[in-house]
Amino acid sequence: METPAFFSTVFIACLLLSITGYSIYVGFGPPSQDLRDPFEEHED
Repeated sequence: METPAFFSTVFIACLLLSITGYSIYVGFGPPSQDLRDPFEEHED
């Protein structure tokens, strides 16, 4: 269990989970109030 491949796999999995969690937080959490919708701005 102490192979470099195991630690690399765990590191990449944690990295992907943290990026996904941060993206969901920015997209749907409190910071999403500051996002702008370019399609609504140019509504005809």
